[in-house]
Amino acid sequence: MITLIPQEFRRHRTKLWSAPLVAAAMAITAASVVATPVNVAQMERAQILEAATAALNQTPITITKYHAQLSEGGPHDYYSNGDYWWPNPDTTNGLPYLRRDGESNPANFNRHRECLRQLRDAVAALGAAYKITGDDRYVKKAVELLRVFFLDPGTRMNPNLNYAQAVPGVSAGRGIGIIDTLHLIEVPKAIEAMEKSPAFPPDALAGLKTWFADYVHWMRTSRNGHDEANAKNNHSVAYWLQVAVFARFIGDDRLLAECRQQFKDVFIPNQMARNGSFPRELARTKPYGYSIFQLDNLATLCQVLSTTNDDLWTFTLPDGRGMRKAMEFLYPYLADKSKWPYAHDVQAWDSWPAQEPSLLFAGLAYHDQPYLDLWERLANPKDQEVRRNMAIRQPVLWLNDPGPAK
Repeated sequence: MITLIPQEFRRHRTKLWSAPLVAAAMAITAASVVATPVNVAQMERAQILEAATAALNQTPITITKYHAQLSEGGPHDYYSNGDYWWPNPDTTNGLPYLRRDGESNPANFNRHRECLRQLRDAVAALGAAYKITGDDRYVKKAVELLRVFFLDPGTRMNPNLNYAQAVPGVSAGRGIGIIDTLHLIEVPKAIEAMEKSPAFPPDALAGLKTWFADYVHWMRTSRNGHDEANAKNNHSVAYWLQVAVFARFIGDDRLLAECRQQFKDVFIPNQMARNGSFPRELARTKPYGYSIFQLDNLATLCQVLSTTNDDLWTFTLPDGRGMRKAMEFLYPYLADKSKWPYAHDVQAWDSWPAQEPSLLFAGLAYHDQPYLDLWERLANPKDQEVRRNMAIRQPVLWLNDPGPAK
């Protein structure tokens, strides 16, 4: 069981309470306010098994099925268009496209993006189902899907994003397109949950690690990768979150150390205000959604990178900035969106917030019951705009829960 001190005691005891009173309050709390640990596997068991059952019937997924007419790459090259770019009304051919921040163009080519998310959904569900049941049939299906998407010569996706978020008439592919593969971060987590099963062939595991190693190499050496790594907003956080997950999967400790330094030396000092907000996200036309997106990704970085000797959850700058401050800033507006004092998002305002991973991860890290309670109350998103901004579909894969009961 996790014993939690009420939030008001934690906040004010050092200022308003004497030591004996604090001790008494804590003793009373321990006796009367005992939190039930969040058992994600139990809570989401039915949902996990339903998704995994659907995944067992999933036909193989490959981007090679869908030709992108405007792509300058080949059939194995991933392609997408920039979200907020629209045909030019002042030219006969619509070129060059013009930007309308925050407004996604529904006519953009999205089939490869959909393939990424469809693969992630299926493999994550299968990995989560294996984690809670130990049933090897989930592993066999996952291996089939992973081989087709990443390994088979006729259907594999090349390990680069040279042509992601292209803008017709402007760019064949941009660094910010690397945010598209944020949805792949749950694939290595699912593989890690399944890799010790006898149904997971060693050659498949080796091939997948090679693919992700090649992709990380491209991310770290290409011009597009360099541009995204040095972005000043949520894009760089999403970039380094991918690097962190993929580096952990392939066992690159040097890169993991570099990711931790980015968190400490760049993200917290340069992207977070003293009140815990993210000014560059608040300046967008979707300030609420972008703030949530940024918080979720930073929290996931803490979940991936924290160690016993280097706990990013407790890392704090001298002025108090850190993950705790970021959570304290946004939590009230996740609990009650009507209190949001900034502009409303131009898109999907009514669909936020959803079951944000930041609430779960921070709630567990800080033993903060209100965060966990809110995470339990919120629902999985249905809105496609929200879904595409949430990289985690199976939170059980990110927790160090015990394996299936035998």
